[in-house]
Amino acid sequence: MRDAASIDDLLAIMARLRDPDRGCPWDLKQSFRSILPYTLEEAYEVAEAIERDDMDELCDELGDLLLQVVFHAQMAGEQGSFGFADVVHGICDKMLRRHPHVFAKADVADEHEVHRNWEREKAAERERKAGAEAGGLLQGVAQALPALVRAQKLQRRAAWVAFDWDDVEGVVDKLREELAECEQIIADPADPDERVHEIGDLLFACVNLARHLDVDAEQALRAANQRFERRFAMVESGLREQGKEPGPSVRDEMERLWELAKTAEREGCES
Repeated sequence: MRDAASIDDLLAIMARLRDPDRGCPWDLKQSFRSILPYTLEEAYEVAEAIERDDMDELCDELGDLLLQVVFHAQMAGEQGSFGFADVVHGICDKMLRRHPHVFAKADVADEHEVHRNWEREKAAERERKAGAEAGGLLQGVAQALPALVRAQKLQRRAAWVAFDWDDVEGVVDKLREELAECEQIIADPADPDERVHEIGDLLFACVNLARHLDVDAEQALRAANQRFERRFAMVESGLREQGKEPGPSVRDEMERLWELAKTAEREGCES
């Protein structure tokens, strides 16, 4: 049983770490920019714990992520910008505004209307921050997001004003069109910039398909990466049992072991 602790304890620990006279030399050297990579890393480690359904690890990683919030708030407080209390007040206020059907007794027909209200309030928040003439609908989608995540957010923003395909069949047709254009640059080699352009359009269309199928593109690709890693590890294991190593000379055997790995995964899912 862990000793009881509160957010005040964590705030006090961080304040001590940043104390100019008694603090930690490493913590005192940090800035918003130097801490940023750690913040991003902790967010991804939270995602990984969720994907593994590891609740103990998730608890630990959420603590690491919370520390990042406290760290940024402490540094902001030191320079007089804002403090942790301001962060908490801001998110509470935002949640109240974005959930009028819960906190203001507004009537909503279904989950889709909740989502529309949410997007409408977010748009109003963007206008209040930047001014109605300062930017368009796509303003504020962070450039630092992973490309798949950012593509999906851009598409959702555009879809909110009906700039979207009417159905998934239209998206599939667009995907075929983009694939055909990629096939064209294979048949008639284009310059490197054109190849980047066409592959980018194909990936963007794939994200659109994922969105229309209610699939998170970033999570889907992360899962595909994990499947590839697992299957290739099984290929390597099968080769080691035969005293072989991966390489061009065992290409056929690698393909055979790959298919066995896929079959084993499917059977494992069905059992």
